[in-house]
Amino acid sequence: MRATAVDHPAVPAALSDSAEEFLTWLAVERGRARNTVAAYRRDLGAYEAYLAARGTTLDAVDAPTVERYLAERRRAGLAPASVARAQAAVRGLHRFRVEEGFAEVDPTDDVRGSGQPARLPRALTEEQTLRLLAAAPGDDPAARRDRAVLEVLYGTGMRVSELAALSLSDLGSDTGLVRVLGKGPKERLVPLGRGAIAALDDWICAPGRGRFEPRRWARRGDAEAVFLNARGGRLTRQGVWGVLKKRARRVDLADRVYPHVLRHSCATHMLAHGADVRVVQELLGHSSIATTQVYTRVSPAHLRAAYEEAHPRARR
Repeated sequence: MRATAVDHPAVPAALSDSAEEFLTWLAVERGRARNTVAAYRRDLGAYEAYLAARGTTLDAVDAPTVERYLAERRRAGLAPASVARAQAAVRGLHRFRVEEGFAEVDPTDDVRGSGQPARLPRALTEEQTLRLLAAAPGDDPAARRDRAVLEVLYGTGMRVSELAALSLSDLGSDTGLVRVLGKGPKERLVPLGRGAIAALDDWICAPGRGRFEPRRWARRGDAEAVFLNARGGRLTRQGVWGVLKKRARRVDLADRVYPHVLRHSCATHMLAHGADVRVVQELLGHSSIATTQVYTRVSPAHLRAAYEEAHPRARR
């Protein structure tokens, strides 16, 4: 039987700007594989074609619209895993639009889950983290910068995009705090640990950052950037990802490292050492406690230990 246009909506030649930015974010900040991003592109193309055929825009989408779209995907004969991926793509796009300030409401909040298991963030072990932090030895400017990048990412749990956006004025001179411009945009103050402070001091000096400063700044704002590339420009998200990949290869962790791995490791290790989940939520800049609570599922051993320590009927 020939499929109808409703069952298989034509993929538009171009996606919306917010969908394109979402896919870029997936590739650069989340480190999703090229095939995964391509699959999300097809899913979002089908979704936006479905909306366009009904005269609906992303701003006008509500929960029933999303549920009708997913129901049609099921009727079209897609496998459950494919429907789950389509739902993940749609949900991810709408959440991204809210977090980036493109929309005020996420219509997928009230959409039922697909029943597929949630993907848990992959964190490094503490031993692996120490290996990665030690992967930039030397006193040359690139090594000083890369040590600071690694220490700040792990020490603060900030996103790659947040680190790339840091300006010198965001660093507290004597407070041990850094001002982070998060999604939304939302500002938060994050403490710097001893390792991050020492690495930043080693980088922000004449033999470090000073060696990368150009005679003439090419772009406005580069002069204020905390992290510079070798050409004297602000280190981009892609540049930070390049630092992570280069240093991970040096210590045989290339298969374990992706852009947010130090963010996930920071949260996982803090919770494992007894940090309150709301403190970690504030540190990471999560708008919802549910986003932070996913890290509590990473370590069953920690969960069991906490239960046995706290519950009066856990031990004989």
